[in-house]
Amino acid sequence: MIEALIAGERDPHLLAGLARGVPRHKHEDLVAACDGRFTATHAAMCRLHLDAYDHTTGKIAELDGLVAEAAAAFEPVITRLMTISGIGRRTAEVIVAETGADMSRFPTPEQLTAWAGLVPGNRESAGKRRRAVTRKGNKHLKAAMVEAAWGASRTRSRIGARLRRLVRRFGRQHAKKAAVATAHTLLRVCWAVMARGEDYREDGGDFYDRREARQTHYLAARYQKTLERLGYQVTLIAPDPGPAHHPDPDQPEEPAA
Repeated sequence: MIEALIAGERDPHLLAGLARGVPRHKHEDLVAACDGRFTATHAAMCRLHLDAYDHTTGKIAELDGLVAEAAAAFEPVITRLMTISGIGRRTAEVIVAETGADMSRFPTPEQLTAWAGLVPGNRESAGKRRRAVTRKGNKHLKAAMVEAAWGASRTRSRIGARLRRLVRRFGRQHAKKAAVATAHTLLRVCWAVMARGEDYREDGGDFYDRREARQTHYLAARYQKTLERLGYQVTLIAPDPGPAHHPDPDQPEEPAA
């Protein structure tokens, strides 16, 4: 549409017909938007902006080629990292670039997450622990992991379920805090993938529900045996879930702005 305007086309209906994608369904709005004053000066400015965009896009493509060339030696690690929900090629390249993909430098996942600045700060005075922000760390790796956590929030994966559960727990006004906590979990998963040299095995969006069910069954059996040792006769009756509505942990939630 912009190229047609620069070329001298002024018919709003013809210009609206050049739309692609979603705007095609808003034909009348596009006609109204294209019906106006568009001078040669406007065309010259649009041409300058399009040329700048094309130049920048070309430079980005050149940089992508250089990055791909430098990352070729780490392709197996990048491929394994991309098996993790929320981790795309660009994020995997950031992880490899910042850590070197050598986990001998980080013997434990706790050391890696602390180095990245994805752990709570320690603010203690007179024996009292106070609220503290996350520690300072590698800002590039931290930003990439938080972005990956947001990306996984819309998936039916363990990482996505983790973020949605934390948002419900902290409240939607603290969604960013939940994203940082999920990024911490995500980086621990990345550490395991790189340290063990194995692909990620997805646990599914119901991972935490299944874990809670196992814990509930274990506690019930444990307390039953304890009471029986004391001489009581115990009969376990499953609780009635009742009509209360419980949010679907697999249903993605909109992240806060």
